Amino acid sequence: MRPELSIVIPIYNEQAGLQALFDRLYPALDAMQTTYEIVFVNDGSRDNSVSILAEQFRKRPDVTRVVLFNGNYGQHMAILAGFEASRGDIMVTLDADLQNPPEEIHHLVAKIREGYDYVGSIRRKRQDSAWRTYASKAMNALREKITNIKITDQGNMLRAYGRNVIDLVNQCAEVNTFVPALAYRFSRKPTEITVEHEERSAGESKYSLYSLIRLNFDLVTGFSLVPLQIFSMLGMMLAVGSGLLVFILVIRRLFLGAEAEGVFTLFAIAFFFMGVILFGIGLLGEYVGRIFQQVRARPRYVVQTILQHQAGESQHAADAAAAAVEKRTVGR
Repeated sequence: MRPELSIVIPIYNEQAGLQALFDRLYPALDAMQTTYEIVFVNDGSRDNSVSILAEQFRKRPDVTRVVLFNGNYGQHMAILAGFEASRGDIMVTLDADLQNPPEEIHHLVAKIREGYDYVGSIRRKRQDSAWRTYASKAMNALREKITNIKITDQGNMLRAYGRNVIDLVNQCAEVNTFVPALAYRFSRKPTEITVEHEERSAGESKYSLYSLIRLNFDLVTGFSLVPLQIFSMLGMMLAVGSGLLVFILVIRRLFLGAEAEGVFTLFAIAFFFMGVILFGIGLLGEYVGRIFQQVRARPRYVVQTILQHQAGESQHAADAAAAAVEKRTVGR
């Protein structure tokens, strides 16, 4: 039976907080009195997360599904795999660390039922460090100007999508993408709501400073040509400016003679031009690198197995499937 609601949760080394997640998530969804499924996608966890997920599947096989990758492919690939495996008419993505309370899910579902097909969320009071909050706001503002994608809080995982948007996302074969931005492009009627935000229940953030920078590079280069266009215009202005400078120096040499006082200024100008050129080469490399990854046509991720309850299966079948997964995990 096709459920109304699917919850997609990427998992990567979350063993410390999974039980707390289960204790709040299932009661919150049961209280909504709707048909639902929870799709956990294990993104190559190296801790005991798989065994904990298998045990939870054994307890609630009717509403629990577990997708297991054979390695680590990244959070957004895990979300895309969850989208492909899910069957609900409404899709909600959620982090496993409980920074987004599961009790907020019904607010997003209510908005989807009103006719919206994309519901983003804005954290009322972020429970993150100051530098992380300000850096996120700065990148949000820059990204919106460059890509014209209006996502107020791009770092918040709690979002809801209509089936029409998910079907279009599933048709895409991009190697690198930012799922919320891709879904926003496909939505007919997007909106945002304010939700609560809590401290991380256990573990630590999987996003380092480098990962956050990398993510924003992927976001900008994946949805806009503006950076290349800006660099082209900058190159034209620098070319005109350097041409005028050379003309002035030639005139000065002809009428006033050679001068040595400005040699360090010329060095500074030359170094500035070289820096701009190197930055431009790196920016161009970002786009070329995306083309290189795309044309190789390698699978975006590899699913090892899926734990799911088939119609007519007994509890014994669910137990056997979970036990087989646990055995393979211990063997690794």
